[in-house]
Amino acid sequence: MVVPTKKKDGQALDAKLHPDLVDIQQSHSQIQIELKYTTSANFLGEKLYSKIDKAYLQKDVAARLARVQKALQQTHPGYQLLIYDALRPVTVQQKMWDALDSLRPVERAKFVSNPKNLSLHNMGAALDLTILDAKGNPLDMGAGFDDIRHIAYPIYEDSFLRTGQLTPLQVQNRKLLRSAMQAQGFRQLPTEWWHYNACSREEAKSKYKVFYTENDIFTTPTSN
Repeated sequence: MVVPTKKKDGQALDAKLHPDLVDIQQSHSQIQIELKYTTSANFLGEKLYSKIDKAYLQKDVAARLARVQKALQQTHPGYQLLIYDALRPVTVQQKMWDALDSLRPVERAKFVSNPKNLSLHNMGAALDLTILDAKGNPLDMGAGFDDIRHIAYPIYEDSFLRTGQLTPLQVQNRKLLRSAMQAQGFRQLPTEWWHYNACSREEAKSKYKVFYTENDIFTTPTSN
């Protein structure tokens, strides 16, 4: 895939995406993106990506996600996946980890993987997402993206449902996303309703490249 970039004089260069990766929207055009770390509308309150403006995944992972979208359309016409984050370089992972230094490492790791151990995001094998309804509105999940409160934890849904802090519809919406993703082998993080891994960390490390910086994602030809 060729990604347009610009030189200082405004002329376009052709930056090539790493051959292991693919733009999610090229796998299925109905999948939508709203990358939270390309703007300051995230828990750090700052833009974290300078070059990434598309959602990238490993090719085989993107193919599985495309099958999720296809199946979702069949059961819920007009529904679309909305991607909040996909491939995330280790340098950005480090910024997130450091920003939560008020939490003990064991608690911090429930929300952001320790960069020393790597995240599947760093290999293009994890993604954060939700579902848009037929009118283009995100389904109500009872807690927002990047919410670190327990109400965002899938493992506590039944408890919050009993107390009325989550409604049956909110839990139903989470289960719709969960069943759609799990049907293609994605695994949900127990502390984030929006996060899904394509495989185990060990498997990912054995077969996927780690992307440490945004520069690792692209190859820009040298200009004369």
